[in-house]
Amino acid sequence: AVDLSCSTVYASGSLEIDVYPGAALSGYANCRVANPTTYIERIEIQVNADGLAVAGAGTVTVGGNSETDVQVTVRANPRMQMGSQQLKVTATVIEANGATPPNNAESQYTMIIAIMQFSRLQVEATESFLQLGPRTDHNFEFKVFNQGNWADKFKVGVTDNSRDKLEENGFTISIPMVSVEIEVGNVPQKVRIMVRTPKNQGWTDEYHTLEFTAESEFSCRHEKSGCNSQTQMVTIYVRGIYLPGFEIIPTLSMLAFAASVAFRRINDEDDDEDGDG
Repeated sequence: AVDLSCSTVYASGSLEIDVYPGAALSGYANCRVANPTTYIERIEIQVNADGLAVAGAGTVTVGGNSETDVQVTVRANPRMQMGSQQLKVTATVIEANGATPPNNAESQYTMIIAIMQFSRLQVEATESFLQLGPRTDHNFEFKVFNQGNWADKFKVGVTDNSRDKLEENGFTISIPMVSVEIEVGNVPQKVRIMVRTPKNQGWTDEYHTLEFTAESEFSCRHEKSGCNSQTQMVTIYVRGIYLPGFEIIPTLSMLAFAASVAFRRINDEDDDEDGDG
């Protein structure tokens, strides 16, 4: 006969494995193998973890009315999708006092392997630099990618510092969407920020910065490192307003230059005619 029991150090009772980039990717369970008979038994330990790599299988020798501990380790794949799998540990008596046992003596223990969720995101700006005139409306588009291992909800918008500076300079900011839920994968969620440039720009050109941010709500609730966020900056170049008199000067100069060229050409032709005569 053989008795088998296993436990983990995690409060959930499951074997928890982190799979975020840089994680150890492994978890372990401590199993106790007990021999309730008076025989010296050789016991085979088999471990199955739904295709994941395992360590701890082999054989142990346990004296009569004694027990021994075995540690079972499971290794997951990097960035595995969050979910649960089954760990199955089986102890089978293959010898009793050096002989084949007369009966099939086996004990099995099953527990859950929990692949833990992690957050990861990427933000891209469709336009990193844009030139606009005064009192112009424009929709800036940003792409938010969920690079974690499960669906996540992201808080999106403009950073407080960036928004305050833009509004102080006469910009109007409108955010139609403040949060988005994104599935895992390479398909991003597009987020638009509506911007109106200042009505009164003045005589000079100015550069402004719009700073877009996205933040994982899962990370804020569950990850020890705190909120996971990413920002992306866009430069807005707003042209100044020029007086009509200043705008016409270059045009008059070009006309004067063209007239001088034409006059010179006529004089050259007259000189040629005089020479032929």
